[in-house]
Amino acid sequence: MGKISSRSDEKSRSDRKFEKKVHFYELVRSTVAQKTISKEKQKSKRSQRRKLKAYDLSSLSEYLPELKDPSKPRPAEFKLNSKTRNKLVLKEGNQLKTVINHPVFQSDPLAAIYQHLQNTQPASDEKPKRKDSKTGKPKSKRKKSKAPAQQSMEI
Repeated sequence: MGKISSRSDEKSRSDRKFEKKVHFYELVRSTVAQKTISKEKQKSKRSQRRKLKAYDLSSLSEYLPELKDPSKPRPAEFKLNSKTRNKLVLKEGNQLKTVINHPVFQSDPLAAIYQHLQNTQPASDEKPKRKDSKTGKPKSKRKKSKAPAQQSMEI
């Protein structure tokens, strides 16, 4: 009586070796594919960086004149809580008192307000020309054609 193999119904040794080899080649193929994909991504990132470098104008900033820094940096966001509201009310109240007590305002209030607006508001140069809604071109004034002179009825 011979020894009974536990793998008698399974594949032969050469088949198992072949499957193992195929599995190894699949792993190698997948890692190579992943590597090529990562290399392509790196290449595209490199080219993007080069393009951004080409459009980088920061090196020209040394030739530009320096801007004056504002003396008071404005807060990023103006929050109106009760404390700031009270400060604002006091400030505006004092401003109102000084305006009312000003001699120019007392003599002619409307002229003083008008003068203040002229000094503070930006001047609007001209009214924009009206455009035709269909064509988008400025409307031209059409000349009225003269009516034919009255013809005499005498023949």
